[in-house]
Amino acid sequence: MTKENRLSISNSSEMLSGYANFLNSLRERIQQARVRAGLAVNRELILLYWQIGRDILEQQAALGWGARVIDLLAKDLRTSFPDMKGLSPRNLKYMRALAESCPDIEFVQQVAAQIPWFHNCTLLDKVKDQTERAWYISQTIEHGWSRAILIHQIESGLYKRRGQALTNFSRTLPPLQSDLAQQILKDPYNFDFLGLTQETSERDLEKTLVHHVRKLLLELGIGFAFVGQQHHLEIGGQDFFIDLLFYHLKLRCYIVIELKAVAFQPEFAGKINFYLSAIDDLLRHPNDNPSIGIIICKSKNKIVAEYSVRDTNKPIGVSSYQLTETLPESFQDSLPSIEQLESQLETLPLEDDYKARRKDTGM
Repeated sequence: MTKENRLSISNSSEMLSGYANFLNSLRERIQQARVRAGLAVNRELILLYWQIGRDILEQQAALGWGARVIDLLAKDLRTSFPDMKGLSPRNLKYMRALAESCPDIEFVQQVAAQIPWFHNCTLLDKVKDQTERAWYISQTIEHGWSRAILIHQIESGLYKRRGQALTNFSRTLPPLQSDLAQQILKDPYNFDFLGLTQETSERDLEKTLVHHVRKLLLELGIGFAFVGQQHHLEIGGQDFFIDLLFYHLKLRCYIVIELKAVAFQPEFAGKINFYLSAIDDLLRHPNDNPSIGIIICKSKNKIVAEYSVRDTNKPIGVSSYQLTETLPESFQDSLPSIEQLESQLETLPLEDDYKARRKDTGM
């Protein structure tokens, strides 16, 4: 190959590489612009809906209009704007509900308008406390929750469960890491997606959690990266196995999780303390923060748990879990199916028919 050919190939490679970098930068810029445009459109839409809801409230209060005016408004507005969606009676009621629950326009602009309309509708339906609603909005923005995920988090009671675990973090971790670590823990953890009953073994619980690892990560929260199940450690010529091992991207540390299908016992703290010492010695990178242990057990006595972790130098948290709120299969099998109930209902007389029969019979 001649020198000229080599130079030509080299120049071509540089040109292709330069073009690829240029194309990627354009794609990123366009994507960012589209996101900003979408957010701007969403913000204007939410503000419009809030203003419509506020005006409906004001007119109803001033002129004594009843609820039926919303049906009339919906009909007339859709006639005026046939191509515009979102003008149904149901949606107008949501607009009124938004204005009624959020009279402060600054809250709407700075908080509610940052998430899609139907996320707001979900919060109006399911969350009545304004502080709690604002928290779910901030979490939706931070983690990019879809509406389905938001519903799941609300129904699992995430707001009340977060940061509730008993820990020694304030004493064993630096303040910033302690606060974040406390917030990632929940009590109880909701493993309802497993479909297990309360009478289950630790091995069954562990295996099923790993099988549903994506749902487990959703329940654990943002930042957890799954490292492994039954992670093997060889220490002093003996074999040990950690139930579940994670790495937390924000905390920059390993998270050791031990699952117990029984009530908390003091010796559980000693075992996880041993595992944390081993992980810090064998796996922890010099730039990593101290590893954190989480004991998730069937139930716990708070005083016993507090005494067990109080003087431990390793950061440890203790939480309980709930497996299922559904009826056991043995009960489910004895209940009639939906189809059976519907067929039974079809044979029952309507209330008007029943009253007519009583009148005819003089009853």
